[in-house]
Amino acid sequence: MPTASEVSSCLSPDVHYMVCKLGLEEGERTDIGNIVSPTGIVSWDVITACIDFIQTEDCTIDYVKSVRLLGPVCEAVHLNLLSVTPDQFENLYGFWFEWTNNKKLFLESFYLVTSSEITSVALGLMKLTSCLERALGDVHLMRSKECPFLFRDLLLSEELALIFGQSVMAVLCVFLGSPRSLNLRNILWHGFASPQEIPLKYADCVILILPQLEASLRWVYTKANNCPDRLLTAESSTLYTTFDQILAKNTNNEEINHIPLMLGDPIMEILWDFLNNQEGPRIRDHLSHGEVDLNVFPRVIANQVLCLSLVLLHKFIGKQHTTTKDNELLGEILNSARCYRSRFHPIGKLRKQVLECTRNLQMWINLPVPPQDQVQDSTRLDSTVESNAGNILVKAIFSSLQSQLPVQCMETVVPEDYFQSGNTWSQVLKEIWNLHISTLYCPRIVIEVVSLLRKITSQCQIVSEKVISSSESRYSQWMKKSLRSRQRLTYLRMLDSIQCISPVMRVILLLVTVETRNAFALCEKDDHEIQQHLKFLKAILQYTENLVTYTNPEKNKWTETINLTEMFLMKMKAFICKQ
Repeated sequence: MPTASEVSSCLSPDVHYMVCKLGLEEGERTDIGNIVSPTGIVSWDVITACIDFIQTEDCTIDYVKSVRLLGPVCEAVHLNLLSVTPDQFENLYGFWFEWTNNKKLFLESFYLVTSSEITSVALGLMKLTSCLERALGDVHLMRSKECPFLFRDLLLSEELALIFGQSVMAVLCVFLGSPRSLNLRNILWHGFASPQEIPLKYADCVILILPQLEASLRWVYTKANNCPDRLLTAESSTLYTTFDQILAKNTNNEEINHIPLMLGDPIMEILWDFLNNQEGPRIRDHLSHGEVDLNVFPRVIANQVLCLSLVLLHKFIGKQHTTTKDNELLGEILNSARCYRSRFHPIGKLRKQVLECTRNLQMWINLPVPPQDQVQDSTRLDSTVESNAGNILVKAIFSSLQSQLPVQCMETVVPEDYFQSGNTWSQVLKEIWNLHISTLYCPRIVIEVVSLLRKITSQCQIVSEKVISSSESRYSQWMKKSLRSRQRLTYLRMLDSIQCISPVMRVILLLVTVETRNAFALCEKDDHEIQQHLKFLKAILQYTENLVTYTNPEKNKWTETINLTEMFLMKMKAFICKQ
């Protein structure tokens, strides 16, 4: 078995022969006039006649013989394309690309095919296969409610065979649709083929970088896990070593994957954010499956992919050649990578929610209130008793949560911050969330807990927005003297209630923060304890959902809000103190 350093191509010998040599030997030539008419009409009979089938029950394609027969056809088409101008190409074939809903991309591919740049053919093929998959998927949906996830299954579908004909789809399968075929889409998009290995016969930056990134990380994977055989492209009986395997917790033989240890958490989290996390951009999947408009691909994502590539290059081959002192920008990029925190993992999404809700709650401090001289004694509401009772419970809960904070944050968080108008409490929460929490390979129970915490935080955000909106609206009406007597009382009751629920909302966000950091410890508890903990979190969610209902401007159930809050605080204190 060759070592990684001895491999000059990541295409296995059989695949390399099929892609780079089979059908391209000097020999019989095909007349282009037999393939395309002077008006641009393609004679599919000539092309489909090249597809050879093995005489079996399912008429399996003989891919080797078919590729050999298609070689002269490809040669004739290539020479013909080199002989026409861009305008001639568009006049002859432009109409036939209308059905793809991306005519412009197909026309632009003409320049790539005729370009002298070594990356042009690979780039053109990757664009075309991505666009073709999307177009064929749209056609498939004309006859079915669901589209196959895998491109090869799409090409083999009965729906497309009924529309385009079985023989036409067989031609596409030979070029694109099976590990036993040329399989051009996969060997390019997964970075097995280098640009110069594909015979000649915007988004561009990312399309070119992603396969090279995958190929490079595959090489690192084989070195880290001592499996040089996984560097080569897979045969039909073997799985590709793709990003999915490279970023997995374990290797195919269930041993620990050493890639995470080699790359470190920050880089692994960047890779997961870009490629795997369900709420992330998943750029390779979306690009390769034609789910992205190449004309409006976000520049910021392209820049980030380029920066990640620079970080990896520096990590593996650049340290001995450069220093951050030599390049200030490179230093900034490397530092950003070292400090990276996942943005698209559920924990990363929760972090963003909590900090946004924290900023929103800070706005309560500056909510407008009626001038004291406009509030008659008869309309003043005394909520001192309710406030004191709630504050005592909040402080008790706070004390219990304080002991569960990271050691470096215990002394910086004090109960008074949660009842004063300063922003110290929000700064402390931000500092806690800036401490690293590994998001790699989270157990199912952690994801379940984080999902509940996200729902709780979302409800808190809704409550906060409703309070701000209602308060500003009522204040405006008060100053215009357009509120009736009962409405004035309700408004004053709302202002009193806000003073009561403000520290409660803040302590809920603190609890969400603590619960996130402690979620991994639940894995060590028995099933009964886990279920009790989930039940507690669901009770918090129920409270916040009720709070959303009660604070609705159409409900204005502020008295009920205070009663609900007191009952909730007692249950919360009992559970946390018990813990």
